[in-house]
Amino acid sequence: MAVKLSVKELANLVDHTLLKAFAKEEDFALLCREAREYGFKMVAINSSPVSLCARLLKESPVHVGAAIGFPLGQTTVETKVFETKQAIADGADEIDYVINIGELKDGNLDYIRLEMREIVTVCQQAKVLSKVILENCYLTDQEKIQVCQIAREVKPDFVKTSTGFGTSGATVADVKLMKETVGDLVKVKAAGGVRDYATAQAMIDAGAERLGTSSGIEIVKEYQLLMTEGD
Repeated sequence: MAVKLSVKELANLVDHTLLKAFAKEEDFALLCREAREYGFKMVAINSSPVSLCARLLKESPVHVGAAIGFPLGQTTVETKVFETKQAIADGADEIDYVINIGELKDGNLDYIRLEMREIVTVCQQAKVLSKVILENCYLTDQEKIQVCQIAREVKPDFVKTSTGFGTSGATVADVKLMKETVGDLVKVKAAGGVRDYATAQAMIDAGAERLGTSSGIEIVKEYQLLMTEGD
């Protein structure tokens, strides 16, 4: 059964994303204005522009989300923890970090558990939301399940499908698998390839409670038009 949302409710599921290497200050200013105007939940950015966006969104309900270890996840636990702490100090109130995919592929679940616990603990102590990015395009279903099982233990706020920089993004099958594994203990964020309303709705119906996309405006406008035509 389709989850029926208002336009405002749909917009509030969107993490409005700008993770381009060449993004300038004026681009982040526009991102923040758009997030305010459309009522998006968060701006999703790299850690460097966090202080800028936090200032631009001061006294706004829009959250500032920092991408940690992005996009490869191939930095040490200590480096990711430092980056997390710095982003929070700069004003981030959400953290999306990329797991060490190589350690997972090697079957080192203790490493994945330690990494998750260290970063989630920092976030919990600071009362900041945490999201664990799996980058599913590189993983087997069993590996996805293993990370989600660890998440059930550690309890980040979300597990997330993708960075948007891998070989593919979110799929309905992955969202369903992740939600079935984490149950009600952890939420699921679908990111990567969510570019239109039909895809967004499919992800929500599969169990996603947050959408990472740079196409949030197009999705909301499309939904507004559909709602108008249905009246």
